[in-house]
Amino acid sequence: MSRKVSRRQFLTYTLGGTAGFLASGMLFPMVRYAIDPLLKKGEGGQFHDVGLSVDEITETPKQVQFTVHRKDGWYNPPKGEQMTAWVLKLNGEYIAFSPICKHLGCTVNWNSNPQFKNEFFCPCHFGRYKKDGTNVPGTPPSKPLDRYETKVQDGKLLIGPLVKK
Repeated sequence: MSRKVSRRQFLTYTLGGTAGFLASGMLFPMVRYAIDPLLKKGEGGQFHDVGLSVDEITETPKQVQFTVHRKDGWYNPPKGEQMTAWVLKLNGEYIAFSPICKHLGCTVNWNSNPQFKNEFFCPCHFGRYKKDGTNVPGTPPSKPLDRYETKVQDGKLLIGPLVKK
């Protein structure tokens, strides 16, 4: 027993197939555009010279700036991206903290509030961090400051990728 396709069914299948083909032709470039940055490899793991000799680093945090050249999806600034870190020597180890508060992303400063001496202070919501980057209990940030990887090469401090806490 053979079932014959009516003209109406044939037309429905043909138009549906054509519409599906055209839709996939329009959607494929959009999907590719959206996921393309995820398919590209980043340049993670590079260390950057901050122009600071290890002899200049003390137990008092010092703010340093360095330039990172990275391509993030289609964003690739020609002069690089300016980054900042707080650098200090603590228990014989060279440490570089991110200046970004873990509460709302404001910038923390060292010793900027006379009420809280020898602490990193976030002026947005009075977030406080101890010298070792840990958050002070009872203040808004719920996590310690992120740290950059560091290494010493030829007597200079190099700062690497950010290690999120």
